[in-house]
Parts: sequence; C-alpha cells; structure tokens
Amino acid sequence: MPYDENTAARVRKVLAGRRDVIEKKLMGGLSFMVNGSMSCSVSGRGGLLVRVGEAYEDALREPYAAAVEMRGRVMGGFVRVAPEGYRTEAALKKWVERGVTAAAERPATKARGKTKRGAKKKS
Repeated sequence: MPYDENTAARVRKVLAGRRDVIEKKLMGGLSFMVNGSMSCSVSGRGGLLVRVGEAYEDALREPYAAAVEMRGRVMGGFVRVAPEGYRTEAALKKWVERGVTAAAERPATKARGKTKRGAKKKS
C-alpha cells in the first residue's frame, strides 16, 4: 500500500535541517530514521506512526493518538496519530520532534547490510 506523499513531503520539511536522517521503506510506509532508529513513519493505512519511547502513556492521552497494533501485538513505545492530529504544521512538527527525541535517545544502531543466501557474515 503506498504511503501519503503529501505527508511525507511535510515531514521532510520539518526534518530538513538535520543531517542524521535517513528515509527507509519499512512497515508498509516510509520511515524516517534518526541515529539508526525509526523516529516516525508515514503510513499507507493513514496516519503517522511515531516513536514516543518512555512517554508512551502520556502520548496515548493526546487527541487523535492511539496504540499501534501489528499482527495482533501492541507495539509499546509507538503511537499512531490520525491525520486530524497533525493537520497543522505546528501539530505535525510537535509529533515529528517527539519521534526524533525518542529515536535520538536510543543507542546508535549500525546499518545492516544484506548478505547473499549461503554467504557467511563477517564477524
């Protein structure tokens, strides 16, 4: 399912001043990685998936925010924000910055390279 290009462009605008952002297609959408961890993702299902980390319970109390369920499991530390929750630029910026903060607080993650089938990974 394709992601919302308009929302992706708006997120790019919010993140434009950062040099540590990588875009990656993950989980049915376009994810924005900071420090090697997903900060937020523009979904094809509608809404914005945002990493909130330890602020999970507080984030769930925000208007238009809901728990994220994938394959029958709730993903702690992430919320899905309905489009009404980031309609304005200020609201989108607030959510994107929450995701950046939560991702930046995680230990740096190395990019994983793909290995060919049957090849041994170098240690």
